[in-house]
Amino acid sequence: MRSKTFKLACAGLVATAAIGAGAYVVHRPDGVTDHASAAQSTTTTSAVPVTAARVLQHDVPIVLEGLGTVTPINTATIRTQVQGTLDSVDFVEGKQVKRGDVLARIDPRVYEAQVDQAEAALARDEASLKNARTNLARTQPLANRGFATQQLLDTQDSQVTQGEGTVALDKAALEAAQTQLSFATITAPFDGVTGIRRIDPGNIVHPTDTNGLVVLTQLQPIAVIFTLPSGEIPSVRQALASGDASVDVYDAQNKRKLDHGSLMLINNQVDSTSGTVQLKASFPNAGNTLWPGSFVNVHLTIAVRHDALTVPLTAVRQGPDGSFAYVVGANSVVGIRNVTTGQSRDGQVLIEQGLAANETVVTAGQYRLNPGTKVEIVADDKKDQVQDATTASAGMLP
Repeated sequence: MRSKTFKLACAGLVATAAIGAGAYVVHRPDGVTDHASAAQSTTTTSAVPVTAARVLQHDVPIVLEGLGTVTPINTATIRTQVQGTLDSVDFVEGKQVKRGDVLARIDPRVYEAQVDQAEAALARDEASLKNARTNLARTQPLANRGFATQQLLDTQDSQVTQGEGTVALDKAALEAAQTQLSFATITAPFDGVTGIRRIDPGNIVHPTDTNGLVVLTQLQPIAVIFTLPSGEIPSVRQALASGDASVDVYDAQNKRKLDHGSLMLINNQVDSTSGTVQLKASFPNAGNTLWPGSFVNVHLTIAVRHDALTVPLTAVRQGPDGSFAYVVGANSVVGIRNVTTGQSRDGQVLIEQGLAANETVVTAGQYRLNPGTKVEIVADDKKDQVQDATTASAGMLP
């Protein structure tokens, strides 16, 4: 029993000594803190790692972007203008044809006969006219000497006039018959690419056939119709009048440039339901990268801003008072600068006011910054690490 009491007393003395030693370490008079407190203090006063970029000064194109549809400048459904049996189809589906190339032929025999009839009628009436003119030439001297009556002279003169009218009518009929015959050979009205053939040789074709023979589409040059907000009309008209308007067209993902062209016109009416206006641009389409009916992204350049200032889009933040950026000043200490921004594209934003050329702005790590914070600028290849550290710090905030 006495041994047990002795052990308890010894344990109490050890505990008291440990508490006293701890109190001495914390409140020792020389003011030296422990290792954990020193490490925490060092972390608190260390520079915040951020990535940064300089404010660039260069020429910046002012670009308006819109969604457009590729539209052929010329497209035609090729139909016959006369009725008959389709003798042959002389085009290959999906191939380029030139203006005047033969696309199809219709049995011409009926129309050749009509031409022959018109030519025969013309020859007959020209002979009659020649005879009437001869009679008039014989009667004229006789009438002058009193050997022929005036009535006979007038009759023969009217016969000549009537014959001339008949010959003119015959010539018109012959021209009409020749035109009908020419319609038996169907040719391309412009350069283009043929589509899918819609009828086979041996069928009877009519001018009223809805589908026609084939659809011919011009691909070079080609047009794109796109829309922009109606508020952009004055600036676009000014660019169009000065010749500064140029158009680039990109694929549906807005990544690959397809062609470069020029603005043709602004539509004469605004769509009141959407508040947009249609514009039309022309492209050479030398490589056939633009295909009718496809959707594309249109970049319309209306001006070039000389000596403009740009920064990466990630450098501009939004606050209660509007847009701002962290500017790295002397001794790597940051300050807040309110900015006025313009267009943003390709990861860069145009700075209208608030920054000067060659100043340094923070592009990543802003969530750990306050005015007066000292920063350490790290390379862009460590940007992800900076963002991860920023996110982790934001998640630890109370």
